[in-house]
Amino acid sequence: MQKRKLGKNGLEVSALGLGCMGLSHAYGPPVEKQAGISLIRSAFERGVTFFDTAEVYGPFTNEELVGEALAPFRDQVVIATKFGFDIDPETGQRGGGLNSKPEHIKAVAEASLKRLKTDRIDLFYQHRVDPNVPIEDVAGAVRDLIREGKVRHFGLSEPGAKTIRRAHAVQPVTAVQSEYSLLWRGPETEILPTCEELGIGFVPWSPLGAGFLTGAMTETTRFDSSDFRASVPRFAPDALKANLVLVDLVRGWARRKGATPAQIALAWLLAQKPWIAPIPGTTKLRRLDENLGALAIELTPGDLREMDSALSKITVQGARLPEEILVLSGR
Repeated sequence: MQKRKLGKNGLEVSALGLGCMGLSHAYGPPVEKQAGISLIRSAFERGVTFFDTAEVYGPFTNEELVGEALAPFRDQVVIATKFGFDIDPETGQRGGGLNSKPEHIKAVAEASLKRLKTDRIDLFYQHRVDPNVPIEDVAGAVRDLIREGKVRHFGLSEPGAKTIRRAHAVQPVTAVQSEYSLLWRGPETEILPTCEELGIGFVPWSPLGAGFLTGAMTETTRFDSSDFRASVPRFAPDALKANLVLVDLVRGWARRKGATPAQIALAWLLAQKPWIAPIPGTTKLRRLDENLGALAIELTPGDLREMDSALSKITVQGARLPEEILVLSGR
């Protein structure tokens, strides 16, 4: 397995990680527990050492699943989890939105440690920037946890460039996590240059565009109400139909490389920067193996220039997330 380093403090991860959210949350009913454990362990057996979860996935159940699955080889893996939502610790009910008050961050860390069956969190992200708490206070709280040995590295999810700089000045940021893919290239404007300047790793979530870039969707695809994609504007019928032109392009590149569309999408991300480590998620072993196959695909500078030129002619239709989530993301 190829390895990559995130940040300047020695956090080494597999070039492709595993996003574990979909095993418990957002894409319909959760998978059966033993099936989830089996998939996570199969990823480890194939060389994956970077696993991403969050307290809000479930809530809580995804951390419990990841903790149990990885317990036998805890010291050989990197576990990333997240804080920042207002969740009742007893009932798991979401409260009034965001909460990154320092005392809340520390309480979440303690609870996450128990669910993950571990004595330290390798990478602790603020899940969404809280406009009511100065980012300096957030970074200070995580710095305290690092000094106590409960957290190893500090991360930010979906921040703006100014927020990254302010946080980094208090506690060095090891990784920034934001949506990034052939379908959504927003981080290229400010976020990736900021990360490069400051020496921060970048972790693309939804690197396959919530399944869109696998080529599995057609203009007639519709999602169950339990699937968050049912409320995503870019997957509404008219937008989905218009956006399939992008998938046609990716299919063409895939044929030329003897690859699948998903493999091309992941190979493209891996080729952008050596400090980018995508975290595709799946519930299926065959898809896990397909995704890992992206590591064997080489895109030449000429390939990348051609792809960039073709992509520049396409305007993706529909917002990337529902309005209420975009507000939380500060976008």
